[in-house]
Amino acid sequence: MKKFFTRHRREIVFIAAVLLAGGAMFLVPGNQPLGERTGRTARAAVLSVDNSGLTKHGLLLYGSQKLEVDVEGECFTAGNELRGQMELDKVFSPGDTAVVVIHPGDRPGKSMLTAQDHYRNFWSFTLFAGFCVLLCLFGGFTGVKALFSFVFSCIAIWKLVIPLVLRGWPAGVTVFAVVAVLTAVITFLVAGVTKKGVCTFAGAVSGILAGLLMARVFGKVMHINGAAMPYVQTLLYCGYETLDIQDLFVGAMVLACSGAVMDLAMDIASGVEEVSFRNPALSKRELVRSGMRIGRSVVGTMTTTLLLAYSGGYISLLMMFYAQGTRISDFLNSTLVASELVKTLIGSFSLVLVAPFTAVISGWLFGAKGSGRKAVCVSSPLALRIRRFRRCRK
Repeated sequence: MKKFFTRHRREIVFIAAVLLAGGAMFLVPGNQPLGERTGRTARAAVLSVDNSGLTKHGLLLYGSQKLEVDVEGECFTAGNELRGQMELDKVFSPGDTAVVVIHPGDRPGKSMLTAQDHYRNFWSFTLFAGFCVLLCLFGGFTGVKALFSFVFSCIAIWKLVIPLVLRGWPAGVTVFAVVAVLTAVITFLVAGVTKKGVCTFAGAVSGILAGLLMARVFGKVMHINGAAMPYVQTLLYCGYETLDIQDLFVGAMVLACSGAVMDLAMDIASGVEEVSFRNPALSKRELVRSGMRIGRSVVGTMTTTLLLAYSGGYISLLMMFYAQGTRISDFLNSTLVASELVKTLIGSFSLVLVAPFTAVISGWLFGAKGSGRKAVCVSSPLALRIRRFRRCRK
């Protein structure tokens, strides 16, 4: 154990700093509810349902559903209002677990509670716990560091990006600054405070910055104002009418592509590091060429991955246009499809640009000082052991 702490001293110190920063952000109080909240939520087991108050019009249900629920051993009656909105309405069945709102004066058998939604937290936490266990078992200490970076990213988005943008900070710049911090944290947690981490960070931030600039330009010339994002209109009516939704759309694009850009930068930096490790006499120019070749191989699949990830989010929209027989030129010109198209292409541009950026930076940092030395392949077991020992000592 002592040897482990000695070997990973810098990583452990960095993890401790990340945990302190994440804990400090988590303790920051959140936004207060817009309306006065007098009740509390509780889990309730649905015992029976009464659907006599429901009416079906086509595919939609309207009306009120009455429930008999068990809340902490006491029997209550709860109401569930359906308004014909499939994305918001919920229908309960006996045996379900619901979340109900209980006010201070509510009494069993006398008060009508409000059924808020299905209870999903148990399975959400179960799924997250399974992900954590699998990541740590497969990745070992690197998996533990990746888990810390995952949690830190969630806290940073919820406690930094969203509150600052709602308070009037420019969304594009704010998201870029937070993403740069997240890139540093994730990169140096996973790769360590090493040359590979520096190359990954510098290449990823360069690609994300290029994507930010292109998003601003093409968002304006294509007249995409961000209104196509879900719940934007509701947000404006909740007291944030001064919110710049076009800048918010730019920030959303930067945030959406940052993970893939970081992944590609790590792949290229790792490849150049391995090439340099196998042949330390390679010059900077030769390592840059190697990084370019690695980037060409990875970019082809990464851009397709980004396309599939984005298209999965609006597949139902494409199905609607196809079902209506809409021409390709017509639906590509619509606001909804154009906004998703810009998001996909800007992310792909960032991916393509991050490859040469990372290759150049990696080649410059890992390359030998002199370019005229003959490349010697270091492949003997003794030489490899010596190289690994020196790297561990660093």
